[in-house]
Amino acid sequence: MMTYLAHRIGQAAIVLLLAFTASFLLLQALPGDAILIKYQNPEMGLSAEQIAEIRLLYGADAPLWVQYGNTLWNFAKGSFGYSMQAGVPVTHVLAVNLPPTLKLASLAVVAAVVVAFALAFAATLAPFRWLRNALVTLPALIVSVPVFWLGIMLIQIFSFRLRLVPIINPNEFQALVLPVLTLALPIAAPLAQILIQSLDQVEAQPFVSVARAKGATRKGVLWRHVLRNALLPVLTVAGLLFGELLAGAVVTETVFGINGLGRVTEQAVSNQDTAVLQAIVLLAALGFVLINLIVDLVAPLIDPRLKRNLEVGA
Repeated sequence: MMTYLAHRIGQAAIVLLLAFTASFLLLQALPGDAILIKYQNPEMGLSAEQIAEIRLLYGADAPLWVQYGNTLWNFAKGSFGYSMQAGVPVTHVLAVNLPPTLKLASLAVVAAVVVAFALAFAATLAPFRWLRNALVTLPALIVSVPVFWLGIMLIQIFSFRLRLVPIINPNEFQALVLPVLTLALPIAAPLAQILIQSLDQVEAQPFVSVARAKGATRKGVLWRHVLRNALLPVLTVAGLLFGELLAGAVVTETVFGINGLGRVTEQAVSNQDTAVLQAIVLLAALGFVLINLIVDLVAPLIDPRLKRNLEVGA
Protein backbone atom coordinates (compact mmCIF):
# COMPACT_ATOMS: atom_id res chain seq x y z
CA MET A 1 0.00 0.00 0.00
CA MET A 2 2.83 2.39 0.80
CA THR A 3 4.40 1.69 -2.59
CA TYR A 4 1.11 2.48 -4.29
CA LEU A 5 0.75 5.69 -2.26
CA ALA A 6 4.29 6.80 -3.16
CA HIS A 7 3.55 6.04 -6.82
CA ARG A 8 0.35 8.09 -6.75
CA ILE A 9 2.06 11.03 -5.03
CA GLY A 10 4.75 10.96 -7.71
CA GLN A 11 2.08 11.03 -10.40
CA ALA A 12 0.38 13.93 -8.62
CA ALA A 13 3.64 15.89 -8.58
CA ILE A 14 4.04 15.37 -12.34
CA VAL A 15 0.47 16.51 -12.97
CA LEU A 16 1.04 19.66 -10.93
CA LEU A 17 4.28 20.42 -12.79
CA LEU A 18 2.56 19.96 -16.15
CA ALA A 19 -0.36 22.15 -15.05
CA PHE A 20 2.06 24.84 -13.87
CA THR A 21 4.05 24.72 -17.11
CA ALA A 22 1.00 24.79 -19.37
CA SER A 23 -0.62 27.67 -17.47
CA PHE A 24 2.65 29.64 -17.40
CA LEU A 25 3.15 29.35 -21.16
CA LEU A 26 -0.48 30.16 -21.95
CA LEU A 27 -0.52 33.20 -19.66
CA GLN A 28 2.73 34.46 -21.16
CA ALA A 29 1.22 34.10 -24.62
CA LEU A 30 -1.71 36.38 -23.80
CA PRO A 31 -1.75 39.61 -25.79
CA GLY A 32 -1.23 42.82 -23.85
CA ASP A 33 0.87 43.71 -20.83
CA ALA A 34 -0.52 43.82 -17.29
CA ILE A 35 2.10 46.32 -16.15
CA LEU A 36 1.30 48.72 -18.97
CA ILE A 37 -2.44 48.25 -18.40
CA LYS A 38 -2.07 49.50 -14.84
CA TYR A 39 0.87 51.90 -14.82
CA GLN A 40 0.65 53.53 -18.25
CA ASN A 41 -2.53 55.28 -17.20
CA PRO A 42 -1.97 59.03 -17.71
CA GLU A 43 -3.68 59.74 -14.39
CA MET A 44 -0.79 58.05 -12.57
CA GLY A 45 1.72 60.43 -14.11
CA LEU A 46 4.56 57.90 -14.39
CA SER A 47 7.37 58.48 -16.85
CA ALA A 48 8.67 55.85 -19.26
CA GLU A 49 11.79 55.43 -17.08
CA GLN A 50 9.68 54.78 -13.98
CA ILE A 51 7.59 52.21 -15.83
CA ALA A 52 10.79 50.55 -17.03
CA GLU A 53 11.98 50.33 -13.41
CA ILE A 54 8.69 48.71 -12.43
CA ARG A 55 9.07 46.19 -15.23
CA LEU A 56 12.58 45.44 -14.00
CA LEU A 57 11.29 45.01 -10.46
CA TYR A 58 8.68 42.49 -11.60
CA GLY A 59 11.16 40.75 -13.91
CA ALA A 60 8.84 41.26 -16.87
CA ASP A 61 11.69 41.83 -19.36
CA ALA A 62 13.72 38.78 -18.31
CA PRO A 63 14.00 35.88 -20.78
CA LEU A 64 11.09 33.46 -20.69
CA TRP A 65 13.10 30.56 -19.28
CA VAL A 66 14.39 32.80 -16.47
CA GLN A 67 10.83 33.90 -15.60
CA TYR A 68 9.73 30.25 -15.65
CA GLY A 69 12.53 29.11 -13.36
CA ASN A 70 12.03 31.97 -10.90
CA THR A 71 8.27 31.48 -10.78
CA LEU A 72 8.58 27.72 -10.31
CA TRP A 73 11.12 28.14 -7.52
CA ASN A 74 8.98 30.75 -5.77
CA PHE A 75 5.91 28.53 -6.04
CA ALA A 76 7.89 25.63 -4.57
CA LYS A 77 8.70 27.88 -1.59
CA GLY A 78 5.05 28.90 -1.22
CA SER A 79 5.57 32.41 -2.59
CA PHE A 80 3.11 33.23 -5.38
CA GLY A 81 4.32 36.75 -6.06
CA TYR A 82 2.32 39.99 -5.97
CA SER A 83 -1.02 40.84 -7.48
CA MET A 84 -0.47 43.46 -10.14
CA GLN A 85 -3.86 45.10 -9.58
CA ALA A 86 -4.28 44.76 -5.82
CA GLY A 87 -0.63 45.51 -4.98
CA VAL A 88 -0.59 42.84 -2.24
CA PRO A 89 0.89 39.32 -2.08
CA VAL A 90 -1.14 36.72 -3.95
CA THR A 91 -1.22 34.64 -0.77
CA HIS A 92 -3.19 37.48 0.85
CA VAL A 93 -5.66 37.52 -2.05
CA LEU A 94 -6.14 33.76 -1.72
CA ALA A 95 -6.44 33.88 2.06
CA VAL A 96 -9.24 36.45 1.83
CA ASN A 97 -11.19 34.89 -1.04
CA LEU A 98 -10.59 31.15 -0.67
CA PRO A 99 -12.77 30.54 2.45
CA PRO A 100 -16.07 31.64 0.79
CA THR A 101 -15.32 29.42 -2.21
CA LEU A 102 -14.41 26.44 -0.02
CA LYS A 103 -17.62 26.93 1.95
CA LEU A 104 -19.69 27.06 -1.21
CA ALA A 105 -17.92 24.05 -2.73
CA SER A 106 -18.18 21.95 0.45
CA LEU A 107 -21.91 22.57 0.78
CA ALA A 108 -22.35 21.86 -2.94
CA VAL A 109 -20.60 18.49 -2.57
CA VAL A 110 -22.90 17.50 0.30
CA ALA A 111 -25.98 18.69 -1.58
CA ALA A 112 -24.90 16.91 -4.78
CA VAL A 113 -24.42 13.60 -2.96
CA VAL A 114 -27.79 13.89 -1.19
CA VAL A 115 -29.64 14.80 -4.41
CA ALA A 116 -27.90 12.08 -6.44
CA PHE A 117 -28.66 9.31 -3.94
CA ALA A 118 -32.23 10.49 -3.39
CA LEU A 119 -32.89 10.60 -7.13
CA ALA A 120 -31.23 7.22 -7.76
CA PHE A 121 -33.13 5.44 -4.98
CA ALA A 122 -36.41 7.08 -5.99
CA ALA A 123 -35.91 5.88 -9.58
CA THR A 124 -34.90 2.39 -8.46
CA LEU A 125 -37.81 1.95 -6.04
CA ALA A 126 -40.43 3.79 -8.11
CA PRO A 127 -43.66 1.74 -8.12
CA PHE A 128 -44.73 2.86 -11.60
CA ARG A 129 -42.81 2.56 -14.87
CA TRP A 130 -43.79 6.04 -16.04
CA LEU A 131 -42.48 7.53 -12.81
CA ARG A 132 -39.21 5.64 -13.09
CA ASN A 133 -38.79 6.75 -16.70
CA ALA A 134 -39.39 10.35 -15.69
CA LEU A 135 -36.86 10.15 -12.85
CA VAL A 136 -34.27 8.45 -15.07
CA THR A 137 -34.70 11.17 -17.72
CA LEU A 138 -34.39 14.06 -15.25
CA PRO A 139 -30.56 13.87 -14.75
CA ALA A 140 -29.98 14.02 -18.52
CA LEU A 141 -32.09 17.17 -18.65
CA ILE A 142 -30.14 18.80 -15.82
CA VAL A 143 -26.77 17.91 -17.39
CA SER A 144 -27.74 19.69 -20.62
CA VAL A 145 -28.49 22.98 -18.83
CA PRO A 146 -25.64 25.57 -18.72
CA VAL A 147 -24.62 26.57 -15.19
CA PHE A 148 -25.17 30.31 -15.71
CA TRP A 149 -28.65 29.72 -17.14
CA LEU A 150 -29.50 27.37 -14.27
CA GLY A 151 -28.51 30.03 -11.74
CA ILE A 152 -30.60 32.68 -13.46
CA MET A 153 -33.62 30.33 -13.65
CA LEU A 154 -33.33 29.46 -9.95
CA ILE A 155 -33.31 33.18 -9.11
CA GLN A 156 -36.28 33.77 -11.38
CA ILE A 157 -38.33 30.89 -9.93
CA PHE A 158 -37.48 30.87 -6.23
CA SER A 159 -36.78 34.57 -5.69
CA PHE A 160 -39.01 36.48 -8.10
CA ARG A 161 -41.90 34.06 -8.73
CA LEU A 162 -42.29 32.07 -5.52
CA ARG A 163 -40.53 34.62 -3.26
CA LEU A 164 -39.11 31.81 -1.13
CA VAL A 165 -35.48 32.92 -1.17
CA PRO A 166 -34.76 36.67 -1.11
CA ILE A 167 -32.03 37.80 -3.47
CA ILE A 168 -31.78 41.29 -1.96
CA ASN A 169 -30.36 41.60 1.56
CA PRO A 170 -30.57 37.87 2.39
CA ASN A 171 -29.18 36.42 5.61
CA GLU A 172 -26.16 34.11 5.55
CA PHE A 173 -28.22 30.95 5.04
CA GLN A 174 -30.49 32.42 2.38
CA ALA A 175 -27.51 33.80 0.45
CA LEU A 176 -26.11 30.27 0.06
CA VAL A 177 -29.24 28.31 -0.89
CA LEU A 178 -29.44 29.14 -4.60
CA PRO A 179 -25.65 29.24 -5.26
CA VAL A 180 -25.26 25.81 -3.62
CA LEU A 181 -28.08 24.39 -5.74
CA THR A 182 -26.63 25.95 -8.89
CA LEU A 183 -23.26 24.35 -8.21
CA ALA A 184 -24.63 21.03 -6.90
CA LEU A 185 -27.23 20.09 -9.50
CA PRO A 186 -24.84 19.77 -12.49
CA ILE A 187 -22.70 17.44 -10.34
CA ALA A 188 -25.60 15.50 -8.86
CA ALA A 189 -27.15 14.73 -12.25
CA PRO A 190 -24.33 12.59 -13.74
CA LEU A 191 -23.75 10.96 -10.35
CA ALA A 192 -27.43 9.96 -10.26
CA GLN A 193 -27.24 8.64 -13.83
CA ILE A 194 -24.28 6.41 -13.06
CA LEU A 195 -25.69 5.28 -9.72
CA ILE A 196 -29.02 4.28 -11.31
CA GLN A 197 -27.20 2.24 -13.98
CA SER A 198 -24.89 0.68 -11.42
CA LEU A 199 -27.77 -0.26 -9.11
CA ASP A 200 -29.61 -1.89 -12.02
CA GLN A 201 -26.52 -3.91 -12.99
CA VAL A 202 -25.86 -5.12 -9.45
CA GLU A 203 -29.53 -5.97 -8.88
CA ALA A 204 -29.32 -8.36 -11.84
CA GLN A 205 -26.56 -10.40 -10.15
CA PRO A 206 -27.41 -13.90 -8.82
CA PHE A 207 -26.55 -13.10 -5.18
CA VAL A 208 -29.38 -10.55 -5.11
CA SER A 209 -31.88 -13.21 -6.17
CA VAL A 210 -30.55 -15.50 -3.45
CA ALA A 211 -30.98 -12.80 -0.81
CA ARG A 212 -34.52 -12.10 -1.99
CA ALA A 213 -35.30 -15.84 -1.96
CA LYS A 214 -34.29 -15.97 1.71
CA GLY A 215 -37.04 -13.50 2.52
CA ALA A 216 -35.18 -10.18 2.46
CA THR A 217 -37.15 -7.16 1.27
CA ARG A 218 -36.07 -5.26 -1.81
CA LYS A 219 -35.20 -2.19 0.24
CA GLY A 220 -33.17 -4.29 2.66
CA VAL A 221 -31.25 -5.97 -0.15
CA LEU A 222 -30.68 -2.59 -1.77
CA TRP A 223 -29.17 -1.10 1.38
CA ARG A 224 -27.23 -4.14 2.64
CA HIS A 225 -25.98 -5.81 -0.53
CA VAL A 226 -26.52 -3.77 -3.70
CA LEU A 227 -25.41 -0.29 -2.66
CA ARG A 228 -21.85 -1.14 -1.64
CA ASN A 229 -21.21 -3.05 -4.86
CA ALA A 230 -22.70 -0.22 -6.92
CA LEU A 231 -20.65 2.57 -5.33
CA LEU A 232 -17.27 1.99 -7.01
CA PRO A 233 -18.06 3.45 -10.49
CA VAL A 234 -19.89 6.32 -8.81
CA LEU A 235 -16.89 7.06 -6.61
CA THR A 236 -14.56 7.09 -9.62
CA VAL A 237 -16.69 9.60 -11.51
CA ALA A 238 -17.27 11.65 -8.35
CA GLY A 239 -13.54 12.32 -8.13
CA LEU A 240 -13.57 13.82 -11.62
CA LEU A 241 -16.73 15.86 -11.02
CA PHE A 242 -15.69 17.22 -7.62
CA GLY A 243 -12.39 18.28 -9.16
CA GLU A 244 -14.36 20.60 -11.45
CA LEU A 245 -16.01 22.47 -8.58
CA LEU A 246 -13.70 25.47 -8.89
CA ALA A 247 -14.61 25.96 -12.54
CA GLY A 248 -18.30 25.87 -11.62
CA ALA A 249 -17.68 28.24 -8.72
CA VAL A 250 -16.27 30.86 -11.10
CA VAL A 251 -19.56 31.05 -12.98
CA THR A 252 -21.77 30.64 -9.90
CA GLU A 253 -20.04 33.35 -7.88
CA THR A 254 -20.26 35.71 -10.84
CA VAL A 255 -24.01 35.12 -11.25
CA PHE A 256 -24.78 35.56 -7.55
CA GLY A 257 -22.21 38.27 -6.79
CA ILE A 258 -20.29 36.20 -4.22
CA ASN A 259 -16.83 37.46 -3.34
CA GLY A 260 -14.66 34.37 -3.70
CA LEU A 261 -12.11 32.85 -6.04
CA GLY A 262 -14.60 33.03 -8.88
CA ARG A 263 -14.84 36.81 -8.69
CA VAL A 264 -11.08 37.07 -8.22
CA THR A 265 -10.55 34.94 -11.34
CA GLU A 266 -12.93 37.11 -13.35
CA GLN A 267 -11.12 40.28 -12.26
CA ALA A 268 -7.68 38.76 -12.83
CA VAL A 269 -8.62 37.76 -16.39
CA SER A 270 -9.94 41.27 -17.11
CA ASN A 271 -6.76 42.88 -15.75
CA GLN A 272 -4.34 40.18 -16.98
CA ASP A 273 -3.12 39.69 -13.42
CA THR A 274 -1.01 36.67 -14.34
CA ALA A 275 0.39 36.05 -10.86
CA VAL A 276 -3.12 35.59 -9.45
CA LEU A 277 -4.25 33.48 -12.40
CA GLN A 278 -1.18 31.24 -12.13
CA ALA A 279 -1.84 30.64 -8.43
CA ILE A 280 -5.53 29.89 -9.00
CA VAL A 281 -4.76 27.43 -11.80
CA LEU A 282 -2.25 25.59 -9.61
CA LEU A 283 -4.69 25.64 -6.69
CA ALA A 284 -7.40 24.12 -8.89
CA ALA A 285 -4.98 21.46 -10.13
CA LEU A 286 -3.95 20.70 -6.55
CA GLY A 287 -7.58 20.31 -5.50
CA PHE A 288 -8.26 18.01 -8.47
CA VAL A 289 -5.22 15.87 -7.67
CA LEU A 290 -6.02 15.63 -3.95
CA ILE A 291 -9.65 14.68 -4.54
CA ASN A 292 -8.71 11.93 -6.98
CA LEU A 293 -5.97 10.70 -4.63
CA ILE A 294 -8.53 10.43 -1.83
CA VAL A 295 -10.88 8.55 -4.17
CA ASP A 296 -8.11 6.11 -5.09
CA LEU A 297 -7.40 5.46 -1.41
CA VAL A 298 -11.06 5.04 -0.45
CA ALA A 299 -11.90 2.69 -3.35
CA PRO A 300 -10.04 -0.32 -1.85
CA LEU A 301 -12.05 0.11 1.37
CA ILE A 302 -15.27 -0.30 -0.62
CA ASP A 303 -14.07 -3.15 -2.85
CA PRO A 304 -11.65 -5.53 -1.05
CA ARG A 305 -10.60 -6.97 -4.42
CA LEU A 306 -8.80 -3.72 -5.22
CA LYS A 307 -6.92 -3.94 -1.92
CA ARG A 308 -5.78 -7.46 -2.75
CA ASN A 309 -4.65 -6.32 -6.19
CA LEU A 310 -2.62 -3.51 -4.62
CA GLU A 311 -0.98 -5.92 -2.18
CA VAL A 312 -0.13 -8.32 -5.02
CA GLY A 313 1.23 -5.47 -7.13
CA ALA A 314 3.38 -4.24 -4.24
